[in-house]
Amino acid sequence: MLPSDAMSPTFENVLPVILAAGLGTRMKSSKPKVLHELCGRPMLAYILAAAQQTSSRRPLIVYSPATAIVAEVFADEADFALQEKPLGTADAVRAAMAAAPESTGEVLVLSGDVPLVQVDLLAELIDLRRARNAAVALVAVHALDPEGLGRVVRSEDGGQVLRIVEERDATPAELEIEEVNAAVYAFDAVWLRQRIGDVQPSPVSGEFYLPELVALARQDRRAVVSLEVEDDGTLAGINDLAQLALAEMEMRMVVNERHMLEGVTIVDPLRTYVDVSVELARDVVLEPGVILRGKTRIGEGTRIGAGSQIIDTVIGRDCYIWASVLESSEVEDEVQIGPFSHLRPKSSIGRKSKLGNFAEVKASRLEAGVQQHHFSYIGDAELGERTNVGAGTVTCNFDGVRKHKTKIGRHVFLGSDTMLVAPVELGDGARTGAGAVVTKDVPAGMLALGVPARIRKPKADAATPAHAKAGPGDPVTPSASEIEPAEAAERADR
Repeated sequence: MLPSDAMSPTFENVLPVILAAGLGTRMKSSKPKVLHELCGRPMLAYILAAAQQTSSRRPLIVYSPATAIVAEVFADEADFALQEKPLGTADAVRAAMAAAPESTGEVLVLSGDVPLVQVDLLAELIDLRRARNAAVALVAVHALDPEGLGRVVRSEDGGQVLRIVEERDATPAELEIEEVNAAVYAFDAVWLRQRIGDVQPSPVSGEFYLPELVALARQDRRAVVSLEVEDDGTLAGINDLAQLALAEMEMRMVVNERHMLEGVTIVDPLRTYVDVSVELARDVVLEPGVILRGKTRIGEGTRIGAGSQIIDTVIGRDCYIWASVLESSEVEDEVQIGPFSHLRPKSSIGRKSKLGNFAEVKASRLEAGVQQHHFSYIGDAELGERTNVGAGTVTCNFDGVRKHKTKIGRHVFLGSDTMLVAPVELGDGARTGAGAVVTKDVPAGMLALGVPARIRKPKADAATPAHAKAGPGDPVTPSASEIEPAEAAERADR
């Protein structure tokens, strides 16, 4: 289950504190560990979402100078406390309590590198602390592999938690313990504020460990309670890129399963990559090798063909996208794109349009029924409905200093290898001959021929091209009568 899927009551007066001050040296990366992504979101975003669902209080993130970018990334979603030096988890919580309001009743402490933590578990931990009026409530896991984790030391009868010992400080006997500390805590905030400064540094590492509060609570004869859970992977911390890849794999399968249960066909879930933020309607089909990123939304009945990558793009109903890349664009219903097409950001494709081999569109609007079947480039342009873009057509939108617009009307026919030197406008029903270099506006119904193009009136039998009569879904291949007069005029000029 994804953290954002969990449904639990929201607690009041519980301050979620998220520890995110460690750079994560084992990641071997200059990027803070908590900003490495899982299914399109930083891992810290998942913990933050769980905290926001658990408490009505705004979460408090502890960061350090090495992770200062965290405060920029999540500036709108949390408050922040600075841990000046990386002196351990207790020192991080001390920094948090210095920034916390005096009215705080309870403190929920989470680690920023445990992205799969579940809201239901956090709610159960808070309820347990309240029921026992405990100073400390913690989650204890019966780990399949306890290596590297703090061990939970209990009384001889196995009931009371006596202390938590870090692995580097543990005796050989303590290293045999399989119950480990999950580093998820709920504290009585008044008691925590009084005692957090009494934690002593480890004689081995010199760091201030948060689990030392367990021993301090027992000294104060305050209850320490534990929520014991099995190791299902949701409390696993991510410390290196190999663990990150495993977590990504697990989360990706959860995301894919959720979509399949809602009516999406995923032909090969192991080779289909869908970010957690993607929205898919029923009867969408995803073929192998598809990658869907960011805020992508795909309408009912659309098929995404093998090898397609779609990023932050909205696609309508009954479309077919095949082996193409779509970025930050909009695609209306019944559109066909691909193979090997590229929509660059701010492109908008109208209903029943068709883009084929090596067709590239950038920051342009193509109205309904536009045909761009072959290698061509449309940039910073507006194309009217049912316009046909011939193979090799290029909008020359950049003059070396500025970008310029191209406006093309309805039912326009652009011959192969047409160059449209912007700014330029072609009226409804205008046509260009093969190889024309258009440097000035072409009035409606007129024909542009040559280099540079000259404007002529087409012959009567070619005045209404076949593509102008066709519907948005009909073939738009021009007839011989449309092409031959243009070629004849070109020969006459020579």
